Amino acid sequence: MDTIGLKNIVVSLILALFVGWTWRVLNWVWVKPRKMEKCLRQQGFHGNSYRFLSGDNKENSEMVKNALLKPINLSDDAVARAIPFIHHTVEKYGKNSFMWFGPAPRLLVTDPELIKEVMNKNNIFKKIKQNPIVRMFSHGLASIDGDQWAQHKKLLAPAFHLHKLKNIALMLPVMYISCTELVSKWEEKVEKNGWCELDIAPYLHTLTSDVISRTSFGSSYKEGSRVFEIQRQQIELVMKSLQSVYISGWRFLPTKNNRKMNELNEMIQSSLKNIISKKTKAMQARESSSDDLLGILLESISSDQLQNGSRNVGMSLDDVIGECKFFYFAGQETTSNILVWTIILLVVHPNWQIRAREEVLQVLGNHGKPDFDNLNHLKIVTMILHEVLRLYPPAHTLNRKVYEDTTLGGLKLPVGTEVAVPLLLLHYDQNLWGEDAKEFDTERFAQGVSKATKSIQAAYFPFGWGPRLCLGHDFAMLETKLALATILQHFSFELSASYTHAPATLITLQPQHGDNLQ
Repeated sequence: MDTIGLKNIVVSLILALFVGWTWRVLNWVWVKPRKMEKCLRQQGFHGNSYRFLSGDNKENSEMVKNALLKPINLSDDAVARAIPFIHHTVEKYGKNSFMWFGPAPRLLVTDPELIKEVMNKNNIFKKIKQNPIVRMFSHGLASIDGDQWAQHKKLLAPAFHLHKLKNIALMLPVMYISCTELVSKWEEKVEKNGWCELDIAPYLHTLTSDVISRTSFGSSYKEGSRVFEIQRQQIELVMKSLQSVYISGWRFLPTKNNRKMNELNEMIQSSLKNIISKKTKAMQARESSSDDLLGILLESISSDQLQNGSRNVGMSLDDVIGECKFFYFAGQETTSNILVWTIILLVVHPNWQIRAREEVLQVLGNHGKPDFDNLNHLKIVTMILHEVLRLYPPAHTLNRKVYEDTTLGGLKLPVGTEVAVPLLLLHYDQNLWGEDAKEFDTERFAQGVSKATKSIQAAYFPFGWGPRLCLGHDFAMLETKLALATILQHFSFELSASYTHAPATLITLQPQHGDNLQ
């Protein structure tokens, strides 16, 4: 073959690759989104017209920024401020609507029957593949699918099973140590005048961080607390990154934000590897028992590997680190926010604060040490926590995606369609909860969750639903009851004049300006 012929072949190959690449990009950013939009509109769904590449991202970001600038009244519901674009979309287009997240349409699903289908068919409606930037700080059971998810769930379930928690003798006492340390700090604050004004949110974040550190990492809890401190810094950087459309490979560019995230990630990886290595060696030498979550996890993996006779069964070191990151973040963030909102609402509704304290003192006494059984006798406290989770669930929306053409009810969903289940919107829906849906009324849970939702099962699920129900929900409720009971034994609260009511989505739903009480 002559030189000219070879050059022609090379040029043709390069041209073919360029054309192929150009078509894939064009299809991704324009052709496919327009086809998907046409399909949804033909089925009666409404939303903004697709805008090249960005979709609704710019409008969404602007609404979030504007919402964060304006606090609301205590009597207002959190929907318009916490999820302003979803609220705006429903107000403008109705419940049968969709939004654009970049080139992907996201269908709002508010019908309880369709929600059950979405949440139960987790082999069809899968988790949206995590943005690599988010995966860097939190990657675990909640963000994986398929065989990997099934395997991880099997190994993690023993660590969070309620029966297992009940019989771990050191679990509640370890939690109680952290609670009494918090009480001591607050008693020092009020000792001089009998009262004080403070932002309780940072204290509750520290409390739940300490609890998850002790219960997860045992004797290494101080090193585990360092992981939490680094994760808090990562969250701020991740929130900045999520304000724009993710472009593949962007995280590898040496931007200031990317360099800092990589630095923080390496610090977390190093800390967790050290904790896991020490725990594994201590367990092998029988110098440490599996009485913490990490120990239970490592024991489950070892047992599974022994039973199957294979070293490849179970999790890799990276898998274990990912799960540690996730249950550390989720366990700390979820519980602290439940406590913060609970105390705020008890301050706003002092009659319920009085009733909750009276129940705690009746069951536990002034200085009684809570145990598993007497915590389960706190009926009023349980009702309060359910109502708090209805009005201020940790996650405001659950998102899924279909990776092949499928149906939902009688709807046809083309491959790539995303589905959003807006929990916060559902929890304030007057059609599901009655005319007082926006009001704090714990009596609605007096006969349990099923009676409160009028037997509409998929109207209330703050910890998820179906096969992907959060494994740690019993752990979170147990910890929250323990902490709240211990606090109510020693303190009462009033709202400070400086408190600003500003629920906001900062990964989870939390008070933007803290929780100033006295």
